[in-house]
Amino acid sequence: MSEYFGKPPAEEDRAGRLKVIIEKLAAGASPAAVKKEFHDLIRNADASEVASLEQSLIEGGMPVEEVQRLCEVHADVFKAGLERGEKADRMPGHPVHTYRAENREARKRARALSRAAFLGGLPAIRSAAEELRPIIVHYERKENQLFPYLERTGFTGPSKVMWGKHDEIRSAFRDLDAALAAGDVRSARSKARDLARRVRTMIFMEERILLPNALKRLSDTDWAEVRRGEDAIGFAWVKPGAEWDPALATAQAGAGGYATFEAAVKAAESAGTAGNPAPGPSGAPTDSIPLSTGSLPRDVVDRILKSLPVDVSFVDAEDKVQYYSDSPHRVFPRSPGIIGRSVQNCHPPKSVAVVERILESFKRKEKDKADFWIEMGGRFIVISYKPIYDDSGKYLGTLEMSWDATEVRSLTGQRRLLDW
Repeated sequence: MSEYFGKPPAEEDRAGRLKVIIEKLAAGASPAAVKKEFHDLIRNADASEVASLEQSLIEGGMPVEEVQRLCEVHADVFKAGLERGEKADRMPGHPVHTYRAENREARKRARALSRAAFLGGLPAIRSAAEELRPIIVHYERKENQLFPYLERTGFTGPSKVMWGKHDEIRSAFRDLDAALAAGDVRSARSKARDLARRVRTMIFMEERILLPNALKRLSDTDWAEVRRGEDAIGFAWVKPGAEWDPALATAQAGAGGYATFEAAVKAAESAGTAGNPAPGPSGAPTDSIPLSTGSLPRDVVDRILKSLPVDVSFVDAEDKVQYYSDSPHRVFPRSPGIIGRSVQNCHPPKSVAVVERILESFKRKEKDKADFWIEMGGRFIVISYKPIYDDSGKYLGTLEMSWDATEVRSLTGQRRLLDW
C-alpha cells in the first residue's frame, strides 16, 4: 500500500540525503569531500533505487548537470574501495556478493522449514516452504547467467552437476507440494526435512566450490557482463547494491589505455552511445532490413518479435543459441548470457539426450517438428521446435517457440463481435 502513501521512510530519507549531497556539490564541494557520505548512503541501497532517486530529483527541477556530478563521487567510492584492498566480490552490487547475500537468507529459511517440519503442522510447513521457494530464482540466475561464462573458461563439469542438483531441489518442492495438497502430515514433514537438507547442501557447494572457482576464472569484464544480464532473471529476497558498478569495473579493467582511472570512467560513461545506428531525418534509425515481402526497420522487427504472444529462440546449425525474444511475458527465463552458448548446456543434464535427438532428426530431415505440452504452476504450456532450412534445403538451425495456452485451451463457442 506504500504507493498510496508516498515513499517508504527509508527511501524518503535516502532521497533527502542524496539531495543534500548534490547541493553540496553544486555549492562547490569536491567529490572527495562527500565521498564517505555518499558511500554510507548507497551501501544499503540497490542500484535501481539510486537511479530512481536521481531521476526523481531531475523531475523535481534539479539541473541534470548537478546530478551528473554524482558519477564522479561514485567513481571515487569505487576506486577507494579497491585501493584499500577491499575485494570486489565483497562490494554490494558484485554478483558474488549478491549470491552470498541470498544464501544467507536461504540458510535462515531452510532452518525455519526444518523447525516447522519437527514442530509444526501443515500450515506452518506450507508457510515456511513458500518463504524458501524464491531460491529457485537464485538457481535460474546461476543456470542462465553465471554458468555460460564459466563454460567459456572450460569449467563445465561442476556446473552440469549443480544444474542436476537444482532439478532435484525443484522436484523436492513438487513432492512437498503434493504431500501438503494431500493433507499427509507425516509425508509433508519428511519431504520438508529433505528439501531443507538439499538446499543447505547446495549452499555449501556454492560457497566452497562454485564461487571460489568462479572468482579465479572470471575477469572483471566477465563479472560486469554477468551483472548486466542478471536483472533479466531476477533475484531472491535481496537486490544488488550500488557500491560495485559494472561500468566502472569494465573501465578499470581497460584503464591501461587511459591516462587515469577518471578518464576510463568517462570512457565507460560514453560507451553506451557507441554502436547505435545513425538516425535519419526524423531521428529514427535508417537500418531497414529487407524481407521476403517488404522491409522493416531493425527496431520495429525487434519490437514485433518481443510483442508476439509466443517466446522465440533460435539455435544455429552449430547448435549455438543466437537469439531469443526478450518479451516481458516469457514462459521460461532467459538472459544475455546464453547467446553463443551450446544449446545442450542450456538444458538440465537429464534433458540433453532428448534435445540432441531432436536436433539430429532435423539435420537429417527425418522430422519437421517436435511438440510438447506441460502443466506448470496451474498453466498449460506448449513448447514447439521447428527446423529452418534455406531455399536449397540446407539446415540453418532450429526455432524454439513456447507459449502459455491456458486461455486458448479454455475457449468455447465463437466471438464475432468486438467486446470492448
